[in-house]
Amino acid sequence: MKKPFIYMMRRLCFITGLIFLLCIIPVYDLIAAETDISKGPVTIEADSLSYDQDDDTYHAKGNVLIVYSGGVLMAESVTLNKTSNEATAEGFVLIISDSDILEGDKVEFNIESKTGVAYEGKMFLERNHFYISGSRIEKKGEATYYVKDATATTCDGDSPDWRLMGKELDVTIDGYGTLKHGELLAKNLPVFYTPYLLFPAKTTRQSGFLFPYLNYSQNKLGWDAELPFYWAISESTDATFYQRYMDKRGFKEGVEFRYFIGNNTFGTFYGDFMNDSWRINETIGNLNRDWQSDHNRWSYFLNHETNFDPSFYLRTDIRKVSDAWYFRDFSSHNYYLDNYSTTEAQRFKKVPFFGDESLGSLDSTARLVKNWQLYNLTALARYTDDFASASNDATLQKYPEITLKGIKRPIFGTPLNLEFDATYDYFYRNEGQKGHLYDIQPVLTMPLRMGNYLQLTPQIGVKDTLWDRVDSLDTGQNKHDNRIIYTTGATATTEIHRIFNINSQEIDKIRHGIKPELTYTYIPNVNQENLPDFATIIPEQNTLTFALINTIMAKTKEKGGGSSYLEFLRLKVSQTYDFNEAKRGDKFDPTTGTIIDKRPFSDVDIELDVRPFKYLSFLARNKYNVYSNSWDQTNYDLNISDWRGDTATVGYRHTSSQFSTNNGINASASNIPFYPYLYTVAPLEEIDLSLKAVITKSVDLIYVLRRDEFNKQTLENTVGFNYHKQCWSIEVKYTETEDDKRFTIALYLYGLGKFGGQ
Repeated sequence: MKKPFIYMMRRLCFITGLIFLLCIIPVYDLIAAETDISKGPVTIEADSLSYDQDDDTYHAKGNVLIVYSGGVLMAESVTLNKTSNEATAEGFVLIISDSDILEGDKVEFNIESKTGVAYEGKMFLERNHFYISGSRIEKKGEATYYVKDATATTCDGDSPDWRLMGKELDVTIDGYGTLKHGELLAKNLPVFYTPYLLFPAKTTRQSGFLFPYLNYSQNKLGWDAELPFYWAISESTDATFYQRYMDKRGFKEGVEFRYFIGNNTFGTFYGDFMNDSWRINETIGNLNRDWQSDHNRWSYFLNHETNFDPSFYLRTDIRKVSDAWYFRDFSSHNYYLDNYSTTEAQRFKKVPFFGDESLGSLDSTARLVKNWQLYNLTALARYTDDFASASNDATLQKYPEITLKGIKRPIFGTPLNLEFDATYDYFYRNEGQKGHLYDIQPVLTMPLRMGNYLQLTPQIGVKDTLWDRVDSLDTGQNKHDNRIIYTTGATATTEIHRIFNINSQEIDKIRHGIKPELTYTYIPNVNQENLPDFATIIPEQNTLTFALINTIMAKTKEKGGGSSYLEFLRLKVSQTYDFNEAKRGDKFDPTTGTIIDKRPFSDVDIELDVRPFKYLSFLARNKYNVYSNSWDQTNYDLNISDWRGDTATVGYRHTSSQFSTNNGINASASNIPFYPYLYTVAPLEEIDLSLKAVITKSVDLIYVLRRDEFNKQTLENTVGFNYHKQCWSIEVKYTETEDDKRFTIALYLYGLGKFGGQ
């Protein structure tokens, strides 16, 4: 069809324009009528315009132009039957409606039902950037089309780089499309055939096969292929079946079931199973395996939410795997990686953990929450799988935990504020101590303003802990007892600032603020020898913490006269002084046979955030040891980009293996002897580097390096390139990890999805 593509859009615009023809009464030559109706004014121009009263039909002929709110219709002739609401436009019909376009030789349309047929037509759907053509295009609903002898692509131009062709096409704008007896063509070369294909036009659900996944893993999986099938069960439920074959492992079957009972109840269930034929004998850390026979491997995930009302809801997040090796073996591709999300922006994409070999444990939770204006009640059950332990029998489980929180509020109109936490826990495990634990902790505060320059907030609290052990272990400790600990303290803070008038083209003003803060905390020494090991030891504390916070904020000018604020520098320096450590006597360290030096000063904590403009950010989180004059921890993150799309991300992590001062504040729950002024940390030195270089308008180079400098190991080394055009791209990557080598080729067809790849 050698007619201008814009002609196609004339037809669709015509369809909407005819709705307004019913309201056009005057008849003139050359220019007919103009009137205002409920949806806006309509103007009709034609060489001739007539009305047949017997048939109740309007006839417009010769260079017909209909302009209406939201669109334009052009055709050689237009006929409208007012009784049946049937309209016909012929001769280079072009309809432009909003940003969508329809062309055709002939368009038949029903104004009332908003349905119709275009012959030898072409469509452009702007929201998806989809071009569709066919011998017959039928508009079956407001956003649903059927196309015979169809061609579909997202490529611009008369000779698209790729296109789908098929006998029949059903497509929903802002939804999905299905193609029968379809083939994928690169230019005019057929590269793929399918009797039935489902492809995304956006979000609406239709059953069919999804794009396959294809990868090659040299050491772990071999050739790895997955073909998902999507089933739209009903308006409120759907399922995806994952058929995956790994030639070194076998078949893996998976299913995802999603349900949406309403805005108040929805969820996702996923499960997979395989009989793994892998043979391996290896030891990593505390884990070892000698698999010389087939193993059943499985996982499942349930995320459910029911909102009884805005203040009362139930949420479950159940996660289980068959063994501690699951995420290590399938770290290159799994359901949990594909659906990982750090936010809850999508209802059905809520996997909150990154399912690769770095995952050390897996928590399953069920939570029932009720909120009031001044109170919060939460019932929680938690089960933990510890992947670092050969057995999970000694892992402490928590079910249930019931917590009542009282929000800070004034007491009877006095300056005193009261807040409290009350908690009940039942701790359980197969091996070790277990039992009931009760905690209640009220806290009183009294904010005082000292003039306009100082805010002083003293506080006092008490924490009463009761326990009831139900295990049969004889540890020589009381199985039923309690512990009472009093806490007192105060916080003093102030702020000074200055505003500088810049009045530049982009920056109006700059504000520099300095905020010093002093916090004193006192917790007396309490005998905790009888405390069960599932309760938290609270160390003695007599400390003063000083913090100094510097911020620089800019008020920037926006286009149109508005303004916005950007904090482009924040520097916080803090340190703690321990009075008890300063006045203690000599202590002997039995592990080294030496006297432990007094170290009343903690590490100096330094936090630095620098974001001067959108192409640069730098973050630092460091700890400086004032006794060894060295950095115990240094953590840097640098992100650089430019307007071309070049990016560089560099991360550096270093943790010294020497003792560091922490005043026991973060001491873990244990009854073993501990030094409240020292803690040890595992040594670490790691470099993370990610680069993307824009070589040409179509070629990007990719490089990723993750290096463990302490153990002299390369954790990941990836090189690759991305070649991208207006409507497609191909990405080729080679990755080496500690235990695998992977080669990936992924083809992206914009508007459809991805073939193969990781």
